[in-house]
Amino acid sequence: MIKINITSRHFKAHETLQDYIKNEIETLSKYHEEILHADVILSFEKAVNSIKSCEINIKLRDKLIAASESSDDYHKSIDKAIDKIETQLLKYKSKNKKEKNNIKKEIIKTI
Repeated sequence: MIKINITSRHFKAHETLQDYIKNEIETLSKYHEEILHADVILSFEKAVNSIKSCEINIKLRDKLIAASESSDDYHKSIDKAIDKIETQLLKYKSKNKKEKNNIKKEIIKTI
């Protein structure tokens, strides 16, 4: 279970939007099991024709992954930010896997 903190600046986020965010963040656990917590910050510019932005910070055991996106709708901003986080998690996981394999090979060579 990932601890999720949702902050909405200058407005109150609806329950449906909060549930949508929680569901999207929970799906990230399939990319990396060691996600400790997630901070989501929602904000907007101007009252009319506003640009809605979403910033997501994911804390792993030894790394912080962040992404921010802006669009005319919160759902679009959230989806784009989640896509960026997924890409970063996959890159981090593959890089970590390579490092672990190299360490195992070095141990075998020394024996």
